[in-house]
Amino acid sequence: MLDALREISQLDESNWSLFASILTEHHLIKGELLLRPGQVCKHIFFLQTGLTRSFQLKDGDERNVAFNLEHSFLTDLKSLRNEQPSELTIQALEPSRVLSMAKTDLAHLYQKSHQIESLGRMLLEVLLEEQQEYTSWLSVYSAKERYDLLIQKNPNLIQRLPLGQLASYLGIRRETLSRIRRLK
Repeated sequence: MLDALREISQLDESNWSLFASILTEHHLIKGELLLRPGQVCKHIFFLQTGLTRSFQLKDGDERNVAFNLEHSFLTDLKSLRNEQPSELTIQALEPSRVLSMAKTDLAHLYQKSHQIESLGRMLLEVLLEEQQEYTSWLSVYSAKERYDLLIQKNPNLIQRLPLGQLASYLGIRRETLSRIRRLK
């Protein structure tokens, strides 16, 4: 986690110790839920190992809106920020090890350290940027272009996901994804 945080901000040793003091480790089994719809999201998570997905139910269908591989941050920004019930489900697709930090604990650290406050702001900006990128993929690019972008950005993800999960994330039908993959 420290390496991932160093990519967005520099924490000195004393601030890293403060930050580490609010982290809680969780071990998830495949299929276990980290966040349920209707639950208020109160944490930012860091995926140390494993794979998770975030999805919403729409007309009885699961629509994947994010996948997270190890060494990435995840949360439901809308629920976290507004303290409203989440529309998302976050689920482990593989056995996973996750660190969580409570929003309230992080807010207390902001008052103690300008460095941590700056880190928190940059972390939320990174999460927002990832959401915005996914939204633009769906509205700007064709199905084939979305698939090509995913291969460029996360080739490892293609190997670890079932075809149906991948198609849902790309906003296309499974049959369409099969045709695109045959063209490669």
